[in-house]
Amino acid sequence: MSFGTLDSSPPPFFKQGYSAITKLVFYSALSLFLMMGDSRFNLSYPLRTGLSFIIYPIQWIAMRPTVWTSEFLQMTQDRQEAQNKEIETHQKLLKQSLRALQVDQLELENLQLRNILGLRERLQTHGTAAEVLYDAADPYTRKLIVDKGALQGVSLSSPVMDEFGILGQVTTVHPLVSEVTLVIDAENSIPVLNTRTGARGVAFGEAGGAPLLELRYMATNADIEVGDDLTTSGIDGVYPPGIPVAKVTQVERKAQSVFARILCAPQGKVQGARMVMILDPLLTQLPAKPVPEKPASNSMAGKK
Repeated sequence: MSFGTLDSSPPPFFKQGYSAITKLVFYSALSLFLMMGDSRFNLSYPLRTGLSFIIYPIQWIAMRPTVWTSEFLQMTQDRQEAQNKEIETHQKLLKQSLRALQVDQLELENLQLRNILGLRERLQTHGTAAEVLYDAADPYTRKLIVDKGALQGVSLSSPVMDEFGILGQVTTVHPLVSEVTLVIDAENSIPVLNTRTGARGVAFGEAGGAPLLELRYMATNADIEVGDDLTTSGIDGVYPPGIPVAKVTQVERKAQSVFARILCAPQGKVQGARMVMILDPLLTQLPAKPVPEKPASNSMAGKK
């Protein structure tokens, strides 16, 4: 066979076909066409539904180790948290029991001293349990709506507290519900007593919007420190004395200012409280104020 008769074309195995650029353009155009068609006409929805139905058992089986591990870790964490909470509650109960014993002793001594001095008995504070329904609709105030009203014996100015301390006082009473203004409201004020020094003051709701109180009109050289506990003083005739109100968190003393800026964190759960206790205001138990005698008029004095 001569060389002229040989076929110069490559065998079929080595044929290139379409070029790579041509394939890239074609498949890119096909992908764009399919994406546009799927977005507008949802062409691949039946296919995706069928595939998801087929793949779901495989996905469910593949996810079981992860789900079981997560549940086991969560169960372990919940158990540890429950144990820690039980220990904390037990310790708190022991402290409260010790304090209750001391309070009983102090009350006995106080009763003996009052009998010796001839003072009247301490006022008894009664309360009504209530549940917080929702926050007030006004976003510029700090108020709560509770499910007890005038029909349950709630009256205006009644103090409201939770298991941690004072929350505020009742400012509006309806037949079935009442509105409670919190101690952090900018228009609210409450007389307080520093348990460390015995100094009295007035705490106002922080106007800046933060859930804090401000102890105003305290001199820059006043003996007050971060960490001091503030309780109700009981001199306003509304709040019973000795109930926790706030804890001092910040004290700013400036040379050019007469008063110090003192910020306090409320002890009561002013954000997220669910169950509260509405107390009877002390003013209802105090004796009425004496009516001053009217002085004789000048005309009567002239006639005499």
